[in-house]
Amino acid sequence: MGIQKVGIVGFGAMGSGIAQVCAAAGFDVLVRDVEQRFIDRGNERIAASLARVVKSGKLTEDEATAARSRIRGTLALADFGDRELVIEAVVEVLDAKKEVFGQLDAVCGPTTIFASNTSSLTIVEMAATTKRPDRFAGLHFFNPPVMMPLVEIVKAITTSEATVVALRDFVKRLGHTGVVSQDTTGFIVNRLLVPYINSAIRLFEQGGATADEIDQAIKLGLRHPMGPLELLDHVGIDVHYHVANVFFEEFKDANMAPPSLLRRMMLAGHLGVKTGKGIYEYDEKGKRKA
Repeated sequence: MGIQKVGIVGFGAMGSGIAQVCAAAGFDVLVRDVEQRFIDRGNERIAASLARVVKSGKLTEDEATAARSRIRGTLALADFGDRELVIEAVVEVLDAKKEVFGQLDAVCGPTTIFASNTSSLTIVEMAATTKRPDRFAGLHFFNPPVMMPLVEIVKAITTSEATVVALRDFVKRLGHTGVVSQDTTGFIVNRLLVPYINSAIRLFEQGGATADEIDQAIKLGLRHPMGPLELLDHVGIDVHYHVANVFFEEFKDANMAPPSLLRRMMLAGHLGVKTGKGIYEYDEKGKRKA
């Protein structure tokens, strides 16, 4: 039967998206956050998302109701004892993640697989805080998980082949596509994406072209669905700045270092779509203004 009971720690945008994907695929899902209001907010996000999926015709109302019924919330990690896979989706801070896994290790059985949804941190460093480094890997979903079909399965030097096989099967049952990456900073996608976006920011910062011209050139010249600067606004200026700093610390490569414009934008509170202003300006629904 493989994995049936999934635990998700962190019920923010990513955690709720992962929970929805798992529940829609038939998994029993237990989610945990630190306050009930965060759990309520996550359930509201899922209800709204499922309503959009039903409206698109990809799910029936009965299927959406069944998916919602498979998700339960808790404030206690102690409730995760029966989970067969636990996916961590908390803040992108190593110490916070290590603390979560340390607590889970004392609660979950020895066969439970642990996975982190980190986009940039080292898997083996988290695995080393547990007694199951062979059953520890990365499961990097992309935002939003409901729409993005890729999952990076990150294999640390301690991860067993059996764990990789189990996670490949799990991702396939979600209806997603899994690609295996070694445990190097940024894995596959972000390792290529960060210097690409940095190059676009520097070109814009140095006056080589306007933001719109850069984005139009990439969309029409390379057939990308979104230009790099528009993508940056959706990712979040602060998120990209943090990830680029992590990359620079790891590789000491100037192409990985965040351009100075990002820091100035952060100080001004211009973080992208979520604040209504980044490289571009957006309305309250997140639609780009003319």
